Amino acid sequence: MEALPELRIDKLSSRLYTSGVASRVLTPGSYRQLDPEKLIATLDVLIQRIRERFPDCGLGSLVKELRCVADEAIERTEWIGRPIIPLRVAVALLVAMICAVAGRMAVQFNLPALSDLLAFIQFFEAGLSSIVFIGAAMIFLVSCETRIKRMKALRAIHELRSMAHIVDMHQLTKDPDRYFFGATTTDSSPKRLFTAFELGRYLDYCSETLSLISKISALYVQNFEDQVVLDAVDEIEALTAGLSRKIWQKIALLEKVTDKTAPA
Repeated sequence: MEALPELRIDKLSSRLYTSGVASRVLTPGSYRQLDPEKLIATLDVLIQRIRERFPDCGLGSLVKELRCVADEAIERTEWIGRPIIPLRVAVALLVAMICAVAGRMAVQFNLPALSDLLAFIQFFEAGLSSIVFIGAAMIFLVSCETRIKRMKALRAIHELRSMAHIVDMHQLTKDPDRYFFGATTTDSSPKRLFTAFELGRYLDYCSETLSLISKISALYVQNFEDQVVLDAVDEIEALTAGLSRKIWQKIALLEKVTDKTAPA
């Protein structure tokens, strides 16, 4: 009688694996966090797409550099997610020493009599100041690990912000106006070597690059709950969304004069 339920469970598991449902059942959190490996794979595909369509394009070199930045971001986020054990031990010892010294001093103090009001007020003020100072010192020591990790994350996020502006520089002169108007050019005019379709693909690649920059920055707050870093990541997301919005305005104009039928 005991073997029947186990047999049914085995058959159910076999059916789940056969139908592909088991992978979703066994990994319930796979869609609740960014997967760094999938992010790297997406960057590799984007690099290949840019290389195949624009082999000598500077945007391809930028995305390759972004791929290296993504690898560094994964290493940094793993380091940020781990506790710094030596620092925690040192902080615990320092806090214990401060508490021991403060306790010993408190025991040795002689509390003045309430009848001597002036001496009692002076003692109370000195004791309150010491408590505030000791508390601030302990908070500084306890938050030392968070501040170290925050500084490391903010430095990396600043690099991503710079790369977002570089992407914007790449698409800055890629305007679709010449497909509407037969404008004359000057010696200093930017070279326009793309067809309308190629320009649309180039702008689309720029938009994808900005989106990936935003996703890389989000890795830093995935396992690190710090408000300062979260605000910096929000700024990156707002920046990339704004730049991408400008790009899609250009793409919308191009769609009015061309029917993009070639594959991505």
